[in-house]
Amino acid sequence: MQKRDLIFLRKQISPVRELVNALQRADSRLIHKTTEIYLRDLHDHVISVMDGIESFRDILSGLHDIYISSINLKMNEIIKVLTVFSTIFMPLTFITGIYGMNFEHMPELKWETGYYEILSLMMVLALTMVLYFKRKKWL
Repeated sequence: MQKRDLIFLRKQISPVRELVNALQRADSRLIHKTTEIYLRDLHDHVISVMDGIESFRDILSGLHDIYISSINLKMNEIIKVLTVFSTIFMPLTFITGIYGMNFEHMPELKWETGYYEILSLMMVLALTMVLYFKRKKWL
């Protein structure tokens, strides 16, 4: 919105600058010597306004870049957290997938404590990964 306003202002001021330049250079009987001082002053003001518009455009561009950078930073943080969680659950899903295949000749299936041992292994694996990620300050 502000960028559109600055472009509009620039389009409106540019012809005024050209007009004042043309009036200053014109050798006309209608422009008196006393008016030339005012034309120079007007030209200085128009140049000042054009410079201000350019400065505001640069500032607005910088603010836009900062905004985009902050959005990218937030998105990177979210992606990092999601990646850490998927990394934690990947081996657990693998172990669950293997034991969910219903093979008849898996030695752990005949053990009385096999279920608890696999659950314990999965919990230890998940906790180890969480602690590792916290130590690395990824979580």
